[in-house]
Parts: sequence; C-alpha cells; structure tokens
Amino acid sequence: MKTLIASALVATAALTGAATAAPSTSAHAQKQIEALIPNADLAGLTDAQIVSVAQAMARADGAAQKIGTGKALIDNLR
Repeated sequence: MKTLIASALVATAALTGAATAAPSTSAHAQKQIEALIPNADLAGLTDAQIVSVAQAMARADGAAQKIGTGKALIDNLR
C-alpha cells in the first residue's frame, strides 16, 4: 500500500511539472522535511522525490500525519 501511495505521488509530481524542480527548490523542500524529521536520510533520493515528499507532507493534516507521511514515503523511495 505504501509503495502504491509513493508511486502515485511521484507520478502526480511528474505530471504537474514538479519533478523537474530546480535544485534550489529541492533544497527548500529538504529544509521543510528536516524541520519535522530531523534525522531524515534523504541521501538516496532524487530532487524530484524530495520535492514530492515535501508536497505530500504539506497536504497532510497535523504534525503527526505530516511526519508519518514523510517517513513512509522516504522509506519506500529509498
């Protein structure tokens, strides 16, 4: 189920143009992720995947859901 959600988010980002985000956008997304998940291991993720994770976290309600969404996506995308 997590893989399906992660795949859907990446596909959505690609279709909307977010997958071609500039590195500065990725850096901003990384800062947003690390603000809620300080020990997030984003080393193996592409810029597009980092942006997708940040976008998914932004859509979630409440800090706990944002953190859960982020961790699940990061784990599945690595």
